[in-house]
Amino acid sequence: MSIPARQWALLEERSQRARTQPGAGPSELNDWSDSVRRVPNVALRSALFAAINKGPRPYLERAEIQSQKGNTIVYTGALLDQSDLDVWQTVVFIACVRNKGAECRVTAYQLLKTLGRTDSGKNRQILDKQLSRLKATALQLRSGDYSYEGSLIQELYREHCADRTRSYVIRLNTKMQTLFSLDQFTQIDWSVRQALRGKPLAQWLHGFYASHAAPFPLKISTLHRLCGSRAKSLTDFKKDLRRSLDSLSKAGDEHGQPFSYSIVDDLIRVKTTPTPSQRRHLADRR
Repeated sequence: MSIPARQWALLEERSQRARTQPGAGPSELNDWSDSVRRVPNVALRSALFAAINKGPRPYLERAEIQSQKGNTIVYTGALLDQSDLDVWQTVVFIACVRNKGAECRVTAYQLLKTLGRTDSGKNRQILDKQLSRLKATALQLRSGDYSYEGSLIQELYREHCADRTRSYVIRLNTKMQTLFSLDQFTQIDWSVRQALRGKPLAQWLHGFYASHAAPFPLKISTLHRLCGSRAKSLTDFKKDLRRSLDSLSKAGDEHGQPFSYSIVDDLIRVKTTPTPSQRRHLADRR
C-alpha cells in the first residue's frame, strides 16, 4: 500500500489548489478557534483510537483497523485509545494554531494545561508514555482519494532545563496535511469532549457522530465493530452504549450542542447539531 511519487505529486497539487480557496483546506489549519480541535474523519470513523478503558494493550503488526466503508487503515504500534487521541489532537492544535507550523514546542506544564490535566508527576509520566506511543506508530491510511503513510508524530525531542523543567519539541509530517484537506476533517467541540473525559465510548461516539452532517441509522453490531470495543458480547456492549449515549446527550445539552438518540430493534438513530459548514453541505445536497 505504499504511495507512488506521482500520487504524492497529485495530492500536493490538490493541496496547493485548496490553499487558494478560502476556508477550504489544510492551510486553514492555523486559523481555527481554541474551542475546537480538528481531527481527520478517518480517525473518527474507525477503531484507530479505540473506545477502550485503561489497562494492558496489545502491540499490532501491520493490522487492518476496523473502519467505515471507504476508509482503509493498516497500523503498526501499540493499540491507541481515546486518551491518546486527546494528546495527538492537542499536539496538532498547538503546532498549527499556536506555533503556526508543523512543529510543537511546548513544556510539559503547558501541554498538560491545554489538555485540561493537572501538572503532577504521575500525569507527566503518563504524558511521556503517550507521546512515545504516538511516535512509535506506522500507518497507511486511505480515505477516498486521500492517502497518508507515516507516523502520527514524526520526531520527538525532550529537553531538560537546569530548573528541571521538561519541554518537548514535537514535529509532525507535513504530508499529513492531506488528512485535513477539504471535507476530510471534523471540528470537534473541545468542551463537550472534555466533559466526557474518562468515558472512552462516549468520547468515541461524540467524534464519530460529529463527523457526519446527517447521521444515518446504524446497527449496534456496526458500532461495536467500528469503535474497537473489548466488550465480550453485544449485550454487554449495548449496556455500555446506552450509558455512553446518555452521557453524550447530557454533555451536549450542557454545552449548547443538543444530541438525542433512540434504539429500536437494535438500530440506533441519532440527531445531532450540525456545524455551520455541515449545514452548508446539507443545503448544497438539496
